[in-house]
Amino acid sequence: MNFQRKKTKKLWLNNVPVGGNAPIVVQSMNNTDTRDVEATLAQIHDLADVGCEVTRVAVPDQVAANALAEIVRQSPIPVIADIHFQAKLALLALENNVAGLRINPGNIGSEEGVRKIAQLALEKNIPIRVGVNSGSLDPEIRDKMGGINSDSMVASVLKFCRMLEKYDFNDICVSIKASDAKLTIDSYRKLAQEVDYPLHLGVTEAGTPKEGIVRSAVGIGTLLAEGIGDTIRVSLTADPLLEVETAYSILKSLGLRSKGPLLIACPTCGRTEVNLQRLAEQVEVLLADIVEPIKVAVMGCPVNGPGEAKEADCGIAGGKDLYLIFRNGRIIEKVDQEHALQALMKEVELARQRYLKDLKK
Repeated sequence: MNFQRKKTKKLWLNNVPVGGNAPIVVQSMNNTDTRDVEATLAQIHDLADVGCEVTRVAVPDQVAANALAEIVRQSPIPVIADIHFQAKLALLALENNVAGLRINPGNIGSEEGVRKIAQLALEKNIPIRVGVNSGSLDPEIRDKMGGINSDSMVASVLKFCRMLEKYDFNDICVSIKASDAKLTIDSYRKLAQEVDYPLHLGVTEAGTPKEGIVRSAVGIGTLLAEGIGDTIRVSLTADPLLEVETAYSILKSLGLRSKGPLLIACPTCGRTEVNLQRLAEQVEVLLADIVEPIKVAVMGCPVNGPGEAKEADCGIAGGKDLYLIFRNGRIIEKVDQEHALQALMKEVELARQRYLKDLKK
């Protein structure tokens, strides 16, 4: 799949590029108490291990702002400080060399506070994300434009961007999130026509994994498929590691990022003669430590399975008495149930080697 991405300016969060022609960046947010440096760093390392490229931490008070110095120094990935209402905390975060700020200039406290933040961020070359949610619109704009809707969302974002631009600050990333996926989509579509700043996508307060993953996939995936978006965060009421895994699944499904295998599994039907769900889950576990972006298929029909999954690098199709191991739709081996997973993983390893060999060409 090839998507024509909207051209945006490129920003840098330390050594991670966002926007321009850079790959879509995967973010998350720590749910640790930032004042607990050890716990926060431990979670950042866990996030980095599953592929998180940038993380955000909450900064509710001066103790948390001061803790940023050590967190930033030891973090393996860029750290963004998330700050509301208090300009002095944003200034402390900048002094402690965070990779970026996330603020809403409209509620940061005062015009003078915005000026000081813009000037110090410009001096230190630190980008700012103007983050506006459906619940944090400019009250005057919201009331004038008929409440919370895509027009009032966009107008609020533009007003807050202008507050920074007034002081010649343009290293801006923008987010315009709602918990409603359709409102989120409509708002980003309109905003993409108005600015060339990198866009940070997300459906805020998406909920628990059961609903939140679907809502995020619909909102984020729709926009990415339209070429809109430069960095994403899946917001779930769950372990942030799941946010990162879900983000990569969304990107992988659109062919935008390749991290680990893509597992293809057919739905069950009347022809299925094996416990396909259990088989797919077993294969998923076996693929967990593989980082190469190969395609592996798990099919329930030995008659049609290999042909239906011929785009896969390799796969397995289960029948009543035998399992077929196939490569690009061509049957390689017939095995019994006892040796089926072992035979598949042998073929997976060969697919990995082919991928690595192709990379060197």
